[in-house]
Amino acid sequence: MLEPASGAASGSPDTIEFDHVPETDQAFENALAKARDGERLSVEDGVALITTGSDVDGIDTDRKERVLEAADRRRAEVVGEEVTFVANLNNNVTTACNTGCLFCNFKDTAANFESDSNVDHAGFTKTLDESREVVRDAVDRGVSEVTSVSGLHPGLALDDEHHEILRSFDNPASDVNYKPPEQYETPPGTYIEQMRAMSVGGVHLHSMTPEEAYHANRGTDRSYETVYRRLADAGLDSAPGTAAEILVDEVRDVICPGKIDTGEWIAAMEGAVAAGLPVTATMMYGHVENERHRVLHLDRIRRLQDRTGAITEFVPLSFIYQQTPLYERGIVSGGASDAEDELLIAVSRLFLDNVDHIQSSWVKFGDEKGLKLLNCGADDFMGTILSEEITKRAGGSYGEFRSFADYVDMISAIGRVPVERSMDYEECRRLDPDANPVGPVLGPRADGTPLLS
Repeated sequence: MLEPASGAASGSPDTIEFDHVPETDQAFENALAKARDGERLSVEDGVALITTGSDVDGIDTDRKERVLEAADRRRAEVVGEEVTFVANLNNNVTTACNTGCLFCNFKDTAANFESDSNVDHAGFTKTLDESREVVRDAVDRGVSEVTSVSGLHPGLALDDEHHEILRSFDNPASDVNYKPPEQYETPPGTYIEQMRAMSVGGVHLHSMTPEEAYHANRGTDRSYETVYRRLADAGLDSAPGTAAEILVDEVRDVICPGKIDTGEWIAAMEGAVAAGLPVTATMMYGHVENERHRVLHLDRIRRLQDRTGAITEFVPLSFIYQQTPLYERGIVSGGASDAEDELLIAVSRLFLDNVDHIQSSWVKFGDEKGLKLLNCGADDFMGTILSEEITKRAGGSYGEFRSFADYVDMISAIGRVPVERSMDYEECRRLDPDANPVGPVLGPRADGTPLLS
C-alpha cells in the first residue's frame, strides 16, 4: 500500500501529508457483499476493497483474491468471454512542451526547438506532410484508428484566428504560453491543420486530450464545445480522456502543478461530449497518491459517465517511474506493486458500473501480467500501436507493437475469445485462431493480411 503523500514537489511520500487518507469505517465484508450483489458502491466501499480493509496492514492476500474473483465474475456478466483489441497507430505530433509535469519524460523543453537554439535534443515536431504520410502508410496496412497525443507546443494554436488572438497579448509567452510558429525550426501548423492531415482514407482519429483542448483554447472565451466542434469538422472522431492522472487536486498540485485542475478536465470532457464525440477515460496511478485518491478518481469518472454516457472504456495506467523527474528527485522510489495493479483493475470493474470496458495495457504491464489482469476484471488488451514514445521515454521496456497473431495466441491461451474492434467498440470481429495469416479487416484498407511482415 502506498504511503499517503502530498504537498510540494520537493518532498517525498513519507514526509508529505494529504488531506485525503486511505482509511474507512466500512467493513471489507460489507463492501464485498455489495459488490457481489451488484449494488452501486460508495467511495467508502471502494476504499475498503482497494485496501482489502483498513483493519489490516498492507494488502491481505486472501481478501485480494476474493475481490479479483468478484470482478472477474462481473466482467463475464457484462461483456462475456471476448477480449478486444484495435488495429491502431500512435502518431504523436510534437514533444515540445513547457508544462513541467514531474511524471513525464516524453517532453522536451520547447525553447530547444527554436530556430536560434544551439541545444541538442532528441525531440521532434512533425510537419503536416509527415503526419499525413505516417497515417496514410498505416491505413494502407489496415490500421483502423490513429491516436495522437502531443506536447503543448507554444507555437500551436487552434487556427489562424487563434494565432491572431494570442499575438494580441502584451507578453504572449508569459501570458498565454505562446510564441509565433515562425520562431521554430519546424513550425507545428495548427490543431485544425494537424487534424485534417491525419484524417486519411476514413481512419478513425482519436486525439485532443482535455489538456490539449485547453491549450487550443487559451487566451479566448470560447467554450470547450465550440473548440471540439471545430476539431470534429476538421476530422476528429473521438477524444482521449488522458491527462487525467489523478482527478484530485491535492495530488495534481504535486505531480503536475502546471496542468489544468480536475474541474477544468471534466469541463473539457463534457465539451467534447456536447460536440458529439465519444470519449475514453484514464487514470495514472502508483506515484504519490493513495488508495482513497484512486477511488475518488473512479467516483468522478462514474459521475461523468452518469451525466454523459459517452465513455467507451476506462484505461488504468500504472506509473512507469524509472526515467521521470518524480523518481530522479527522490519523490517516489518505485511504482505500484503487482497486487495494487490487480486491485486497481478489479475495483475499477466493480465501481464503474456504467462503463462496459476496462483495459489492460501490455505497454505498461507486459504480456504475461497484462494477460493476468484480463482475469481481474479487464476485457480489452489495447492495440497494435506500431510505435510508442511516451511510456518508452519514461523507462517502459515492453516494446511498441503487437501483431494480430500475437493477440490470437495470447488471448486463446487463457481461454478467451480474441476480437478485433473499432475504436468506439461499434464494430467487432471474432478472430479465427486457425487462420493463417491473420490481420485486420475493420480498417479502411484492411484485407486480413498482417500489419507487418
